[in-house]
Order: sequence, then structure tokens, then C-alpha cells
Amino acid sequence: MNEIIRALNQRKSVRAYTDKDISQEDKGSILNAALQAPSAGCQLLYTILDITDQDKKERLAQLCDNQSFIAKAKMAFVFCADCRKWLAFYREAGLMPRKPGAGDLLIAVEDALIAAQNAVTAAESLGIGSCYIGDVMENAEDMKELLELPEYVYPACMLVFGYPTEQQEERKKPQRFALTDIVYENTYRDKNSEEIRSMFAGRTGDKEYEEWMEAFWKRKYESDFSNEMNRSMEIYLRDFR
Repeated sequence: MNEIIRALNQRKSVRAYTDKDISQEDKGSILNAALQAPSAGCQLLYTILDITDQDKKERLAQLCDNQSFIAKAKMAFVFCADCRKWLAFYREAGLMPRKPGAGDLLIAVEDALIAAQNAVTAAESLGIGSCYIGDVMENAEDMKELLELPEYVYPACMLVFGYPTEQQEERKKPQRFALTDIVYENTYRDKNSEEIRSMFAGRTGDKEYEEWMEAFWKRKYESDFSNEMNRSMEIYLRDFR
């Protein structure tokens, strides 16, 4: 196993950090690594907001389900899917671009997330922990105001960084599903009952499958934050209709 694959296998989300600061050199390396990510037509359809204002970090922690560790992170980036900046480039050339649509938004989100993953991998190589914050999609009205997001710009994800505490380093990484549970050859198919239960065998602790799944369903799929994300997404999608 080579060094990169080993790092990808070992990487886990880090939510508690030491007091050690991230150097400007390492910060620059992480950001530059993000820009090296694959991008549709090399357009880099994203803008990265480097959140250095502590008050903004505190507010982001509140808006993202009151996750206090966000405010304690040594570095925070918001990766915005940006369908706006190329409109300005086209207009500068005297062109009249059409209004961006859902397809433009999705490809910009892809660009943003690929760049974010490059940043995560680069940070891992430097011994710096990271955590994705999907909750940045919530509270659209407040988030747009806080980050001054204009039309056609959408916060796809936030990343927070810091050197992991000893407890975080020793914490076991959550177990992934088997390749056979995730990878199908050529075409999609639904799993049957036996396959589903086999997939979760040994993962439900002392609970039966039904009890465990109901608790997970309530905590994730039917949660307040999930419903808020969907509501907020409707706000952002209004720009693209």
C-alpha cells in the first residue's frame, strides 16, 4: 500500500484540536492543492471563502447546528459553488450569457467538492485534521447575509482544520461498508431484503435491525437539520429557475 492510499484509508473526521496554529506555508499548500483538483473545462466553478474573522466563525458554528468545535478550528474554508463569476467574464467580452440552470449548479457543486477533497487530502499529508460541515447549507437566509453571497453562489460545503488532539488521533475510524455492498458492474440495481440485512450485520450493536434503523432514520433522514437543509436548498434553487 503506497503512502497516498494509506493516508486515504486512515483519514477520519477530526472535531477536537490542539492549540497549535497552522502555518501560513501549510495553509497555502492546502489551498493550492485544492486548486489542482480536476475541474469541468478547467473553469474552477467555485470560490473559496477563507474565514479568518472569529466572529464569523462563531456565527457559523451557531448556524451549523450549534457545533462549537467549528469556532475552535484553526482554519475554516467555505467552498461555494459559483455559477456567477463566469457570467462576468462573458459579459466583459460583450456576450449575453443565459441564466444559469440546475445543470450549471450541479457541475459547480461537483467542482467545489472535488477541490474540497483535495484540500482534505493535502491537510492529512501534513498531519492536519479536517472535518466536512454539510450544515453550511442550512439557514439559507442567514448564511447568505453572513457570507454576503450574491445570486448564483451556493455554499456547497465548509471545511474546518486543526491539529488533532490525542483522543482524536486514537479514536477509531467508523467502519465502511464492503466493496460488494457499494460497487455494481455496469448497471444499478436495488438490494433485496437478504442483502440489506447482510450489509448491516454486526453494525447495529445490541439492537435488532428494525430498532437500530428507526433510530438512525429519526436522527438523520427525518431530523430537523435534514429538513432545514431541504428548505434552504429551495431558497438557493430559486436563483436557478
